[in-house]
Amino acid sequence: MNEWEWQLLEDKSPVATVEIQGVSVRRGDRVKLRPRAGGDVFDIALAGHLATIESIEQDYEGHLHVCVVLDIDPGRDIGFMRQPGHRFFFAASELEPVTGAETIQPVVTKRILIAGIGNIFLADDAFGVEVASRLATRTSPAGVRVADFGIRGFDLAYALMEGYETTILIDACPGEGEPGTLFLLEPDLQNLDSPGKPQSFVEPHAMNPLNVLRLATTMGGALNRVLLVGCVPATLGPEEGQMGLSEPVAAAVDRAVELVTSLVTRILAGEWPAMK
Repeated sequence: MNEWEWQLLEDKSPVATVEIQGVSVRRGDRVKLRPRAGGDVFDIALAGHLATIESIEQDYEGHLHVCVVLDIDPGRDIGFMRQPGHRFFFAASELEPVTGAETIQPVVTKRILIAGIGNIFLADDAFGVEVASRLATRTSPAGVRVADFGIRGFDLAYALMEGYETTILIDACPGEGEPGTLFLLEPDLQNLDSPGKPQSFVEPHAMNPLNVLRLATTMGGALNRVLLVGCVPATLGPEEGQMGLSEPVAAAVDRAVELVTSLVTRILAGEWPAMK
């Protein structure tokens, strides 16, 4: 099943492992494709090829689908920036675990998600989106994904389920200092549900970073390090038709790009990120 067909199934959820021929496999494990006879002609053409499991997902009927990326695909190292057509879904019965001499150990890289969030129609709330857009024009190191999640809270929650070593959220948030002031926070992931902190669901067309983190944990996601690069806004609502960033926040975009780039460099070097 090609990726575009799988996207038509809206109700799907991630699964950690699946058993194939008595072997428990998970994301990152390698398999050989054994498409069923009489199946999709494109899938049958891939018979015998080696691939790496990228995700295991369960549809609304309870059926498991294993998403794989082919060794022969020149775009396999692009990660989650892949376009449709680079990923294929198979049933567990159509896969064979790969062991021994056939196994090719992939290069181990740090995995970092850089997530720009915000509403482009609410003035300075578009800060995170703008920073992510600037970062996306640069060449990212292997294992680093840059994405503009906008106000798609559920999409970000599902992305967090993929087990990134570090997630860097970029958002306009109230804080100390004048508008345009940048700050770096590390949310306490152990106390997301502690008393005194507001609890609320994630709305389909809204984005609250803490609520998204809570949702990811309730869905079984094992969050690792999460950092928040924030910018003090001048306004978070349209005033007199204003849809763009205010002058001080717009001036902070380039500085935020350099800050995030510096954080990524330190993380990949094994250093604890900190602002200078």
